[in-house]
Amino acid sequence: MASGEFSDFNYTALDGLKLHARIYGEVNMDTWPAVCLPGLTRNARDFHELALYLSSKAKSPRKVVAFDYRGRGQSDYDPDIGHYNVGVEAGDVLAGLSALGIEQAAFIGTSRGGLIIHVLGALKPAVLRAIVLNDIGPAIEAEGLAHIRSYLDRAPKPKTFAEAAAAQRRVHGADFPTLTDADWARMVAAICRETDAGWVPDFDPALVDTLAGVDFNKPLPDLWPQFDALAAMPLLVVRGANSKLLSAATLDEMRRRHPGMEAIIVEGQGHAPFLETGVLPDKIAAFLDQVENQVKQK
Repeated sequence: MASGEFSDFNYTALDGLKLHARIYGEVNMDTWPAVCLPGLTRNARDFHELALYLSSKAKSPRKVVAFDYRGRGQSDYDPDIGHYNVGVEAGDVLAGLSALGIEQAAFIGTSRGGLIIHVLGALKPAVLRAIVLNDIGPAIEAEGLAHIRSYLDRAPKPKTFAEAAAAQRRVHGADFPTLTDADWARMVAAICRETDAGWVPDFDPALVDTLAGVDFNKPLPDLWPQFDALAAMPLLVVRGANSKLLSAATLDEMRRRHPGMEAIIVEGQGHAPFLETGVLPDKIAAFLDQVENQVKQK
């Protein structure tokens, strides 16, 4: 395995685009694999520490697959930005799982990744065994999405790694007062890449254009019907206490519609909580173990 931690997996989307994922852990583990789906502009590196924990340090280690969507990380950019949508990206994930021979898995989705999980539930519900949604639900707050577009539009151009970390702290620090210097450094290593011009976001710049036509003065489309279709699915929701994207009211409505849902509120973090921090790796591993054990005992 590359660096003794993960291997790179390259595959081809249905439309011929070359895509990438990271694989952690042994191929033939007897536990369910965990599939990690990142946020809008994030990539597989976002899950590195959590993937290491789930694949090698947890009580019941499991194979972990973390995807780079098209236009992110090591996946090819798409010349048609209209393909940067959750429907196409859900199809890409299914193509990757098929190439890997994975028929069922637990899914962990941060932000955009959680929306893709909702779509997977409509396209191929049998692939889902358990779900962890990180600061995302079927209803998105316009304020939160507007905040994302705002900082993407005004993305700084730091020359050094230290400048990049300082820039992230300036933009997000108010929502993440509990993060350490090491946390900010990990964030930059995950979402940026070094070029001759400095540290730049590791995604297709055209991706920002997909938010250009959103009217934040109107309610955003929701996925409540798709969420309701997941009512029998074991579900854990992680919400940042300072989140602008997943409201407390939406979380309460999710609980009402899905009485078996578990939830964790992460104090001192906003959108989206760093899943490798605090007790989150252990809580996520314990949730997956509990669900899997219940199924196996039936």
